[in-house]
Amino acid sequence: MQTIPLTALGHFVGGKQTGGTSGRFGEVYDPATGAIARRVAFADEGEVDAAVRTARAAFGAWSETPPLRRATVLFRFRELLLRDLDRIAGLITAEHGKTIADARGEVQRGLEVVEFACGIPHLLKGDVTENVAREVDSTAVRQPLGVCAGITPFNFPAMVPMWMFPVALACGNTFVLKPSEKDPSPALALAELFAQAGLPDGVFNVVNGDRVAVQALLEHPGIAAISFVGSTPIAEHVYRTGTNAGKRVQALGGAKNHLVVMPDADLDQAADALMGAAFGSAGERCMAISVAVAVGDATADAIVERLRERVRALRVGPGTAPDVEMGPLVTGEHYSKVRSYVDLGVEEGAQLVVDGRSARGESWGDGFFLGGSVFDRVTPEMRIYHDEIFGPVLGIVRVDTVEEALRLCNDHPFGNGVAIFTRDGGTARTFAHRVQVGMVGINVPIPVPMAFHSFGGWKRSLFGDHAIHGAEGVRFYTRLKTITTRWPETTTGPEFTFPTTK
Repeated sequence: MQTIPLTALGHFVGGKQTGGTSGRFGEVYDPATGAIARRVAFADEGEVDAAVRTARAAFGAWSETPPLRRATVLFRFRELLLRDLDRIAGLITAEHGKTIADARGEVQRGLEVVEFACGIPHLLKGDVTENVAREVDSTAVRQPLGVCAGITPFNFPAMVPMWMFPVALACGNTFVLKPSEKDPSPALALAELFAQAGLPDGVFNVVNGDRVAVQALLEHPGIAAISFVGSTPIAEHVYRTGTNAGKRVQALGGAKNHLVVMPDADLDQAADALMGAAFGSAGERCMAISVAVAVGDATADAIVERLRERVRALRVGPGTAPDVEMGPLVTGEHYSKVRSYVDLGVEEGAQLVVDGRSARGESWGDGFFLGGSVFDRVTPEMRIYHDEIFGPVLGIVRVDTVEEALRLCNDHPFGNGVAIFTRDGGTARTFAHRVQVGMVGINVPIPVPMAFHSFGGWKRSLFGDHAIHGAEGVRFYTRLKTITTRWPETTTGPEFTFPTTK
């Protein structure tokens, strides 16, 4: 059987780097140049099975390790991650393309989940009630599940894995991570830091690969729970396949996030928010704002006027270049997909205010660069409104009332994030109360919860009963056990009635 060359990235299993043996591999690009930067091994079913068996073997000792000692390892991991933050950010920029400042922010937000997980001794404290019946006490505890797996997307190759494994490991589980094959280096670097932090071998493992590895994880009987972040069609497949195999699954899907601009809003503030939320990270964020809903034609005209020249003037270039505001898209394939949506919007009759296809930059070469695009007079019947484009394309929809804006948000099949910009507290409260979306921002364009809260959408943006990280993450990675205890001094004879407090 052909072996992947040693120059290719492999896997991390049992506390060390391992080469691939499947004979299959993928290409990892430098998005800023379009050149192949490295290759990555693709695991087959046997390699996935080996990683799961390794994690299962490590579970017994790790699950019995006191939570305080597990937290100690996480504290050491945190310190190493702080030490190497710039190095990890550099790996993200090299393989994803986002600006180095954005990459540093990504690592920092992942680090916050690590810090949350360091509090696991408190988070795992159970509940006790004395005398639930005469001389009977009741205790509720949460215990780990076993081997958990994470399948993560290309857009946040460090942060999204850190939404998962710190909480899972802190709760006493072991973990197998399958990162995106488009930017696998950050995950391998995190695994190395864990080894340096003293995490026992086999507790945290990384297998690289494509759909073969994903399917093997979904069907493997040794895995108790699956966490996934990605597109809605894949999220639904992960949820249905995993639950059919008897696993606990949280699968976070796609988004089409709206930002409603009321006539009374600070329009300069709203325009600033739209610039960052629509075009930061080249729009490759599940919480990116891709639809601006302007209430009233005057509001829409004012927003268009404020955005037109600013979007044209976006500083686009390699993520490592100084003062760059937007880097390239992650791959040539994704570049073509996003560009095709701009073509489609023109065909559908939307008014193209800024055409990112015509953007040009010095020294772009064959990099996957696309400028920002803005469409006005987008309607809900258009695919550019309905579909998740996942690129630097903003559509503006004009409505007459806040009720119409609310109806637009509630009628869309995605329900990940939404924002409203207004100076009216009553309007904001009513909107936040009635909107059918999981994460709401009021004068906040990207309402991503902090690590001690939980992240998750509604409708077709989340499959499963648990959001990710925070208290919901602890609940997802543990199961409840209730223990009822009595130490009678004398026997009272058999009781044939159902137990009650009497």
